Amino acid sequence: MPVPQPPRPALIRPFAAVLLLVAAACASAPTAGDAVAPAGARQMVAAANPLAAEAGLAMLRAGGSAVDAAIAAQMVLNLVEPQSSGIGGGGFLLHFAAEDGAIDAYDGRETAPAAATPDMFLDPKGEPMEFDDAVVGGLSVGVPGVLRLLELAHREHGRLPWARLFEPAIDLAKRGFEVSARLAKLIAEDEFLRTYPAAAAYFYDADGAARPAGAVLRNPDFAATLRAVAAGGADAFYRGPIARDIVAAVRGAPGNPGRLAESDLNEYRAKAREALCRPYRIWRVCGMPPPSSGGVATLQILGLLEGFDLAALDPASPEAVHLIAEASRLAFADRNRYLADDDFVAVPVGELLSAAYLRRRAETISPARSLGVAEPGRFGDNLARATPPAAPERPSTSHVSVVDGAGNAVSFTSSIEGAFGSRLMVRGFLLNNQLTDFAFRPERNAVPVANRVEPGKRPRSSMAPTLVLHGNGGLRLAVGSPGGASIIGYVVKALVAVLDWQLDPQAAVALPNFVNRNGATVLEADTALAAIAPALKALGHEVELREMTSGLIAVAATPAGLVGGADPRREGVALGE
Repeated sequence: MPVPQPPRPALIRPFAAVLLLVAAACASAPTAGDAVAPAGARQMVAAANPLAAEAGLAMLRAGGSAVDAAIAAQMVLNLVEPQSSGIGGGGFLLHFAAEDGAIDAYDGRETAPAAATPDMFLDPKGEPMEFDDAVVGGLSVGVPGVLRLLELAHREHGRLPWARLFEPAIDLAKRGFEVSARLAKLIAEDEFLRTYPAAAAYFYDADGAARPAGAVLRNPDFAATLRAVAAGGADAFYRGPIARDIVAAVRGAPGNPGRLAESDLNEYRAKAREALCRPYRIWRVCGMPPPSSGGVATLQILGLLEGFDLAALDPASPEAVHLIAEASRLAFADRNRYLADDDFVAVPVGELLSAAYLRRRAETISPARSLGVAEPGRFGDNLARATPPAAPERPSTSHVSVVDGAGNAVSFTSSIEGAFGSRLMVRGFLLNNQLTDFAFRPERNAVPVANRVEPGKRPRSSMAPTLVLHGNGGLRLAVGSPGGASIIGYVVKALVAVLDWQLDPQAAVALPNFVNRNGATVLEADTALAAIAPALKALGHEVELREMTSGLIAVAATPAGLVGGADPRREGVALGE
């Protein structure tokens, strides 16, 4: 049975609708200043903060690779955007080699300590802990993975010496940097950042007032940590005094101690994995495999949409949002049932991404009526796997996209999970709360949940760093976003905007957001999309309007050169030359 084609909307032509949507999005969000490098750049770094992008571009100017630039940018992000990512967290990185078109995938996701148990997030009555009670303190802290990931990627694709890549962040930590408006707002609004003395002393003054925008913040402890890692490699972090201090902070956290041991840090390894790639129209789209659900879900959504003529639809139309939301329902139904760390759980990735399966699933999408709550697909033995209840996924995280002068590219998403992570600060950096990405309840109806806690296991993520290639193997796009489970919807929006609606990266990332995680269709409040809510409701959608602070970062390769885009909802920039 052929997949039905939706009707062309008759009111607004696509380009006019794009202009209206982008203007509305930018008007309702803080601008990033000169966020976009001029078209025609030969090399480019796009990151969530201008200081981080400048550090990465300095590495490219010095002859560094895309990986070198990403490392330098990440170290600065840890300093100037501490609420989002850093060496106390984890991440996923995709690398494109221009020479042969190879895609490498690097997994630096945190792991549960050896002493973790499936019931560790249950209270004494056997019920799931309140999310914030689980987050704050040591119990939520997984073994950080960022430095091992970056060390592995640098070993295979770096050009500059490892120590050189830490110089911008070390210098900035010593000299100090101005607290941005976004960081100041988040410090002032956070309920838990004063819980532990180290973080309280850093983010608040002697009178307990939050550091205001424009205040100069210095971090000599972080400078010392980076000097140790620059000189001794990642081993300086995972063994010795830094590792001992991390463990002491986690195990000694008053009220909520964790289970991390020095042996957990000593034994942590980043993993080189096989990237997931599948065709989408004339392109090849590549993402991360498990334990991230981002790659599978993004590729599923695109595969489900292939039979629909999205290019004929206006981005502002209920028809476009409806189709993408319906595809997302189906992908999230599968994600919630099957996706987890496939070193521990059999994940039917091949079946989930097969053309035949996606074609059958796409046949359930009607242009005239919503599916409602979608059921997951059925795969033999996996029928016994329980679907966990929905859990909050906090929209922290950061993204860096880089293309170097040789045409190599990096798409790198990293996170400490919730804003300011566990709120535990050690030697100038915050520790993650990524273990709360596991399912709190290990079983449902006596059936194990795939994403339950297990020793050494990596919690399921939604991070979706993505690379798009032309049919001839050349780079088209490097993109990714923060946003918790909404990352998947944000990245899909940007991909459809660039590939189907032919937008430049800045216009693509600025489009109003909408996501569906197999429930309500959420539209970005105070944007032009609010006007289509009645039409979506008429199609059977439950509709919610919310603030959606995405943070998309993209670099596109065009015949005229590189073009970047940074989400106007945050502070990112794209810098190139």
